[in-house]
Amino acid sequence: MERIWAVDNEPSQRYPIYTRGNVGEVFPEAVAPLSWTLGAIPGAETGWRDALERFGAFDLDEFNPDEIECLGCFGGYAYLNVSISRILAIRTPGLTPELMDQSLFGTSEAPPYQPRPTDESPAHTGRINETIGWILTQEDLPELVDDQRMVDETVRNRPDFASMSNEAVVAHAKSHMQGFRHLFGRHLFITYCSTVPLGIIQGVCTELGDPTMAMRLVAGIGGVDSAAPSWALWDLARQVRASSAITAQFDQGVDGLLERLRADADGVKFCQAFDEFLEQFGSRGPNEWEMRAPTWGTRPELALGAIERMRHAGDDAAPQLHFDERAADRQALADEITPKLAGDPETQGQFVAALRAAGIFLAGRERSKTTVIKFVHESRLAFTEIGKRMVAAGVFDEVEDFGLLTAAEYDDFLTDPMSFRDTIRERATLYERLQGLEPPFIVNGVIPPLDEWKPRGSTPVPVAGAGDVLAGIPGCPGSYTGRARVVLSPDDPRDLDPGDVLVAPITDPAWTPLFVPAGAVVVDVGAQISHAVIVSRELGIPCVVSVLDGTRRIPDGATITVDGTAGTVTVH
Repeated sequence: MERIWAVDNEPSQRYPIYTRGNVGEVFPEAVAPLSWTLGAIPGAETGWRDALERFGAFDLDEFNPDEIECLGCFGGYAYLNVSISRILAIRTPGLTPELMDQSLFGTSEAPPYQPRPTDESPAHTGRINETIGWILTQEDLPELVDDQRMVDETVRNRPDFASMSNEAVVAHAKSHMQGFRHLFGRHLFITYCSTVPLGIIQGVCTELGDPTMAMRLVAGIGGVDSAAPSWALWDLARQVRASSAITAQFDQGVDGLLERLRADADGVKFCQAFDEFLEQFGSRGPNEWEMRAPTWGTRPELALGAIERMRHAGDDAAPQLHFDERAADRQALADEITPKLAGDPETQGQFVAALRAAGIFLAGRERSKTTVIKFVHESRLAFTEIGKRMVAAGVFDEVEDFGLLTAAEYDDFLTDPMSFRDTIRERATLYERLQGLEPPFIVNGVIPPLDEWKPRGSTPVPVAGAGDVLAGIPGCPGSYTGRARVVLSPDDPRDLDPGDVLVAPITDPAWTPLFVPAGAVVVDVGAQISHAVIVSRELGIPCVVSVLDGTRRIPDGATITVDGTAGTVTVH
């Protein structure tokens, strides 16, 4: 295979099918060599294998210790292995490869599952059954609280990078990332666990004749850490709305806003609250698994942009109101269904246990992810310090160029930084080229050469007209009709007015605050347990994901109806 990017690898021969589904949400752009070699290969790949073993689905010796298999990097883009997840489905009672594809990856063009003699394994199925029993009897997940405390302690003890030598800063960042495997493995294990109660609930609702009830039963569960920033941003937006002086500063635009507010007596209180927000949520942002990507902490304007949109919404858009509606509906529906199962006590017991477990593990999935993101941010801050120094020294053109080196290259780089300048610039040029290309959605053992990749957005797609219905995957139940606003970046949501339908290419924490003023959300990609789908259910916003090319097919400004229960978008 032609090696296009510095950290590309060969597809696994044993597990050859990969997808951009799901991972395209968290790595929408090409990956930086540092992120891949400091986090993905030594931590995410190994942590993924740990999670599969703990779940009971695989033995570690089913993976090649000398290859990366759960993940892949092809042409600079991150991929997830479909073949491995399908084997997990075969070995898990009640799951099928098709259900697993939809749950984890959303709409997929992957080739159909082809069984192999070693896929079915009664021994692994037995272990998974033990895990399922554990899942359905848990009352809480104290290990996630322990992880959270550990990371919070790390943040509190963060060294003063500005006073440290280059060597000390890099050594600290590398040492810190050794804990990534444990945290990522925990996150993936909880993610797999969360599919179990969802499957049980879906099965019961299907048997009762209405599979759409399943979404209503996992909405408004509470305690979802990924939704917390939206509540905090809403409170900040209310502060702006309540003050004519602060409103006047926001009216002048986000650029230079903090400086203006800090110089204004009325703005000081807001700035104090905003600083507290950044301290708590500064690790969140677009593409947050990527170390060179900006976050709310490194680029506060991103969070201020979300507040700018929220401040125009009326009090009836408060996330707590929508959450309360979803929570009440969930409880009422559960109370309605449970007595109907009285004739089958075993199914009734499983259903009740699954309802409890769904809340625990869906919230746990988001908590474990939040902990990992906060953990990674500490190394991002360390390397950002290196980036600033190298820009000042004329080695880097941009602070984020720190990500264009591999972890192993940093030893030689620190000895003679200027000798790497040409390499960094060559990679920056290729990186920019890769960002403009559309990676194959599915890889089946062979990577097309780069000259066969199409420019991003160049494939013709039909623009939807009046009466057209676009199909996707239900995200959050409910129906809403409003004006479509196609927003391609959370950095620039200025055209999104309260009540508009947010039509976005991806869903990650940088986008979820924009859900609050929106009447509904439509996303090009996503799956049933995408974190932003879980967040939309907490916020009570009708949502449809996996509407392929929705940002290109839905005309900006068109009136559309989003049916989050059926998973459709109708253009009027």
